[in-house]
Amino acid sequence: MALNPPLRHWQGRRVWIVGASSGIGRATASLLHARGAQVIVSARNAQALQAFVAAHPGSQALPCDATDPAQVQRCAAQVLAAGTPTLVCYCAGTYQPLRANAWNLGVMQQHLAVNYTGALHLLDAVLPALRTAAAQGQAAHISLVGSVAGFRGLPQGLAYGPTKAALIHLAEVLYLDLRPLGLGVSIVNPGFVETPLTAGNDFRMPALLEPEAAAAAVLQGWERGRFHIHFPRRFTNVLLGLRLLPYRAYFAAVRRFTGL
Repeated sequence: MALNPPLRHWQGRRVWIVGASSGIGRATASLLHARGAQVIVSARNAQALQAFVAAHPGSQALPCDATDPAQVQRCAAQVLAAGTPTLVCYCAGTYQPLRANAWNLGVMQQHLAVNYTGALHLLDAVLPALRTAAAQGQAAHISLVGSVAGFRGLPQGLAYGPTKAALIHLAEVLYLDLRPLGLGVSIVNPGFVETPLTAGNDFRMPALLEPEAAAAAVLQGWERGRFHIHFPRRFTNVLLGLRLLPYRAYFAAVRRFTGL
């Protein structure tokens, strides 16, 4: 059963993706463009955005640092001036492996600023317009890109995991508050995807996906009206099952499988 209104027809619909310079965000923007959507791509890397626009005629580049609330407000004003987008997706993120024996407050705060607080800046800028659009019967949807690392604590996820757990919790509360108003909300929790963020991992990444496969799974989730979009399921279902274990069993399982 769909928890959101399905988004099946993209032709002519405006979509704003924040965090679209590489990885899942870029691949998703590319696939939406191929489906006929009017795509607006944002990130800090203006050169990468211009390269995207050159390869995807009709798309729009809007450089934006999500950690700067004033920049986000200015970019949102430009987007909203042409009408409220059907979909706004926060896909910006940073990742650096970190363990408690190498505690680094700066790294912790950087992850918080990019992975979580940036999403709050975006919501602050677009939520009123999206609520109004939904109240008027227009399709409107907010999607946050989290990670399976937010399901439960994992080694080396000291900085990254808590921010993704916060996004999951945020999406759940947003859904409870906004879905009755007609505004769709989804949380995307990928497993391992081959992106610049995961390129530095020095361990085997199970069920590693190409960004294009991840983008296809994201669109399928939106089109089927899912709240929780997670993939690849042969991997994410195992992690979802681990969430049900009591702590003693969970900690023992993680140590056994990771060796950490």
